[in-house]
Amino acid sequence: QARMERMEQFQKEKDELDKGCRDCKRKLAECQKKMKELEVAEQEGGKGDLERLQAEAQQLRNEEKSWENKLEELRKKEKNMPWNVDTLSKDGFSKSVFNVKQTDEEESEDQKEKKLKTFVERNEKQIKHFGMLRRWDDSQKYLADNPHLVCEETANYLVIWCVDLEVEEKHALMEQVAHQTIVMQFILELAKGLKVDPRACFRQFFAKIKTADQRYMEGLYDEVESFKERVRGRAKARVEQAMKEYEEQERQKRLGPGGLDPVEVYESLPPELQKCFDVKDVLMLQDAISKMDPTEAKHHMQRCVASGLWVPNAKA
Repeated sequence: QARMERMEQFQKEKDELDKGCRDCKRKLAECQKKMKELEVAEQEGGKGDLERLQAEAQQLRNEEKSWENKLEELRKKEKNMPWNVDTLSKDGFSKSVFNVKQTDEEESEDQKEKKLKTFVERNEKQIKHFGMLRRWDDSQKYLADNPHLVCEETANYLVIWCVDLEVEEKHALMEQVAHQTIVMQFILELAKGLKVDPRACFRQFFAKIKTADQRYMEGLYDEVESFKERVRGRAKARVEQAMKEYEEQERQKRLGPGGLDPVEVYESLPPELQKCFDVKDVLMLQDAISKMDPTEAKHHMQRCVASGLWVPNAKA
């Protein structure tokens, strides 16, 4: 009851400021209209009236600025008001903004990882089912039947699954699961704002969705699109890292007896030496070496031996 009374008082103050600002703007418009009429008519003896109207207009501009400043302060106060079940469907709270500090003791990364692993082992099939739902009513009913899924672990698993799907190039399925991921995250943020267990407020989220205005829905879908872009970036980075690791493993396998990569050594050779290795002609190689500077020839052949590209006395 006390909360409702505070909200009523707040709304009353807001309405009074809106009315005062509108009245001031109306009076200023009327004053400016009279000034224009005097200026056009250029009546004799109207100079005093014009000066009076100019002074009145300036005073009204000052009052208008004051009203607007008060309204701006009220809007800031409105943005910082906490969410509750009575404000969920109010126009003044149509935009989803959450900024509540976590008061619970933070878990360590190891604890979170262990908790997630245990939860997924028990509920992976159910989480994936939720991730593939498309209709709002189906999502609400499924969570009502499985309220234990409304938690951080479900959201975290959905994020990981999205990245996995993008890596596997299952783009359409990733986009579907991304939508459900944001739905779950919105529910969790709403719970933080209301300071209640997420299982106790997911119905409020779906109720708000069904009655939400265009701005709220645009905000939700903007977050979905932003999340999909982050998933694509994360997947790309993972693929690039995997490629680097694979290339390094292949490079390690190729290393010769002296620890050099034969591919890198071959690419560093002069074209005439590369041709000898391409056709595997020993006589051509000996001829090419004889025509080179002895120091340079020795350098190249030592690197060829260290990489295994050239094996002296191979037949023996």
